[in-house]
Amino acid sequence: MSSAGQWRSRGGFLLAAIGFAVGLGNIWRFPYMTGENGGGLFVAVYLACALVIGVPVVIAELLIGRHGGGSPPLAFDRLATDHGRSGRWRHVGHLNLLAAVLITFLYLVVTGWVLAYLARSVGEGFAGFGALAADAEFSALLADPSRLVGWTWLALLLSMLVIRAGVQQGIERTVLVVMPLLFLLLLALVAYNAAEGGFGQAVDYLFQADFSHLTGTTVLAAISQAFFSIGVAMAGMMTFGAYLPREIPLVSCALIIVLADTLVAVVAGLVIFPMVFAQGLDAAGGPGLIFQTLPVAFAQMPGGHVVSGAFFLLLSLAAITSLVGLLEAQTSWLIDSRGMQRNGAAAVVTAVNLAGSLVGALSYNVFADVSIGTFNLSTLLDALPNQLLLPLGGMFIAVFAGWLLPAAVTREEVQGQRFHTIWRALIRVVAPVAIVVTLVSGISL
Repeated sequence: MSSAGQWRSRGGFLLAAIGFAVGLGNIWRFPYMTGENGGGLFVAVYLACALVIGVPVVIAELLIGRHGGGSPPLAFDRLATDHGRSGRWRHVGHLNLLAAVLITFLYLVVTGWVLAYLARSVGEGFAGFGALAADAEFSALLADPSRLVGWTWLALLLSMLVIRAGVQQGIERTVLVVMPLLFLLLLALVAYNAAEGGFGQAVDYLFQADFSHLTGTTVLAAISQAFFSIGVAMAGMMTFGAYLPREIPLVSCALIIVLADTLVAVVAGLVIFPMVFAQGLDAAGGPGLIFQTLPVAFAQMPGGHVVSGAFFLLLSLAAITSLVGLLEAQTSWLIDSRGMQRNGAAAVVTAVNLAGSLVGALSYNVFADVSIGTFNLSTLLDALPNQLLLPLGGMFIAVFAGWLLPAAVTREEVQGQRFHTIWRALIRVVAPVAIVVTLVSGISL
């Protein structure tokens, strides 16, 4: 068991793991990826990828974390050496942590955008906003270094307050309050949309799939979204697994986590697309769907001021709970590998992310013209972890759990002979092949 702590209850663990998985990937990225990739067709392929690839890899991460009893590098090292494998497998854990750190640098910035828009919603609101005003508002935020850095660092401060308090008193206590509130806000916004119009069109858009238009691009986008949304190979799930008592079954937990994550993503579509369709806006709005398209919808709808506040509060809660998972993985590693106390480890993690997120925030303004190869700085910070490190880390996790760990070990965690056989086939063959294809495609892009 990790020296960093242990969950008090199964419910606390599940809410924390779901909170880590449910974030901007569900409520920001999933809707615009759906809009860019054909609506219901993308949703259907995404659901298949989440179940066939996401569930087996989440089980593998929880298994490695709990059986290894530590942060990702320590867990890999213990399991590898215990079963006659090279201790160099610990570097897969380092790869996962590197991905978590790089993702955090930019995730903090995007969370800062969300907090800025939450403040705008509560204050002035978006009354009178048209497309030009919405574009100008977002552009002004990105162009202002001090404002962008301030909101970014506020996101870091809020997250680290939770981390510093520890597993039970910080993370578990927070998610027991925040996650039910998040779910209530989500359902309230769906109910509002069902009453206000555009809901039927959104349902058709999300759930009518024409498979005659299926392409490799759609499949690759769905696999990539499943990785990003569920949090595969970001070190957080493995770290949370290390805090999990032995008596709690992994398989049911993994299924609940992935299904809850997927449900939130789909329901988020029922929050966003009715507003878009009711106001005659573009569903394929890309990454600006939340920050440039929706403010126009809020300006035109009845009760838009209240709805916008509820929406950006929902998005803020989702973003913070995901940041907690990313930052806890970094903190746990310092506690395990350097023997640090939690307060000292949290201080180091804060300092690293203050510097990294500063670079991330300035990549949109002061460093906007800085490029490395063919990538500008903000694009590189996004592409390197998401298109390279996550698929690479996921592939190594699948290979390690499926091929290097003895079946007797994995059977202890994946209980039930039939399910263990299915899981082992998926983690040994299906997941690695899908991940390699995604990895190669990401590099070629």
